[in-house]
Amino acid sequence: MNLGFDEAQDLVDGILDRFEEHDELNCEVIICPPFPYLELMTDVEFDEQRFNVGAQNCSAYEAGAYTGEVSAKMLKSIDVDYCIVGHSERRKYFGETDATLAEKVNRLMENEMSPIFCVGEQLEDREANRHFEVVREQLEKGLFHLPAEYFMDVVVAYEPVWAIGTGKTATPEQAQEMHAFIRSLIREKYGEALADEICILYGGSCNAKNATELFSQPDVDGGLIGGASLKPDDFVSICLQASQICEP
Repeated sequence: MNLGFDEAQDLVDGILDRFEEHDELNCEVIICPPFPYLELMTDVEFDEQRFNVGAQNCSAYEAGAYTGEVSAKMLKSIDVDYCIVGHSERRKYFGETDATLAEKVNRLMENEMSPIFCVGEQLEDREANRHFEVVREQLEKGLFHLPAEYFMDVVVAYEPVWAIGTGKTATPEQAQEMHAFIRSLIREKYGEALADEICILYGGSCNAKNATELFSQPDVDGGLIGGASLKPDDFVSICLQASQICEP
């Protein structure tokens, strides 16, 4: 929840201007602005660059008397293809439960949109050695009800909550360990081929300085970028690092 309209326009222009300076962009970039700026993004001419637009949230309801909510159908109608679901801040500050998130996933699938489904543990969970258990439960209750033909359109984002906005970052080894665990759960549920295809992002204070080391891990397929996305130079640097390491 950052920036006024003019500031948001300047940020988008800054990012696009910097991308024009580089021909080596070889990764998918999904930009997820606040609701009022979504049409600003979907109206932008992205030339041949591989950009998509995503929302930061959606309603668990299909339609109706839910004042203040934004439905998946509304998002799809303005050409939004992705939506973040279950970000740790939504879970923490707005009390979103696994059951609610499962309904949001269903609404997105009904409208042929891809959820970027967030999972991750609190500091106390990791210190109690419960981090694997927490992530398993989040996946099983919020996502694993999907049949394989729908699950193949999902993006999973691992965000260690203790590393979001704190300046702390999971070590590359910690990130890889959890990403490998997530992929193993997907393999158990949906099989080897689908597990190999699913994109698993790292979302815990990934920045221009640590992106290469994180993205170099075998099961880290990219990043869910927070604060660094508000800085055009840093965001484009992260994307370029991903281009050099990760397959699009």
